Amino acid sequence: MDNSNIQGQINDINRKLDIVLEEIVAQRETRKSIEDLTADLSIIGKDMFASTVTELDNAGVEVDGEAVKMLILKLVRNVDTLTELFEMLESGKDLLADLTPIVQQVGLDGMHLMHDIEQKGYFDFISESTKILDNIVTHFSTDDIKLLADNIVTILETVKSLTQPDMLKAINSALIVYKSIDVENVQEYSLFKAMMAMNSKEMKKGIGFMITFLKNISKATTIKQN
Repeated sequence: MDNSNIQGQINDINRKLDIVLEEIVAQRETRKSIEDLTADLSIIGKDMFASTVTELDNAGVEVDGEAVKMLILKLVRNVDTLTELFEMLESGKDLLADLTPIVQQVGLDGMHLMHDIEQKGYFDFISESTKILDNIVTHFSTDDIKLLADNIVTILETVKSLTQPDMLKAINSALIVYKSIDVENVQEYSLFKAMMAMNSKEMKKGIGFMITFLKNISKATTIKQN
């Protein structure tokens, strides 16, 4: 092996030794810093403890050393639990941060909705509707309400029948005919003229309708009574 190769290996070894020495020096400095910090913290801790003892003594508070010792032991034993608790708090904080924009948007949407409802007059409508309720309460007695409750099914059945298409059509036709009649200038009919009018096809059909209607009402009333 020539001298150049030997010198190269020696140089590599020197470089590695320099690196090792630098690492040892860095670790020594770090250890020294830690020792200094520990010493400073020890002094601060002792001062704080002494100050705390003095303050508690001045305040007349007695500290049970054994209880403090048990508290510290419990804290040490439950480090994992405390860590999980802090993690939960951090997760809750993150969740709150994520939910804050959503809650704000929901609040804004709610405000816009309430504004639209107010602009459309819903609140005024509800306010005026309370007057209807007041009038009902003041006009009807408790007995009237009881009778309404007892007959509500019949009333709803009647309303249901009245709202059928054929019934609504018949009522609308009757209203149109009524509106077309000038009630203040109704033509007068003598008895003879009335008898002549009753002989017409329209009147016969109308009389037949009324008789059939009355007969069916009487029949239905008789069935309910039985």
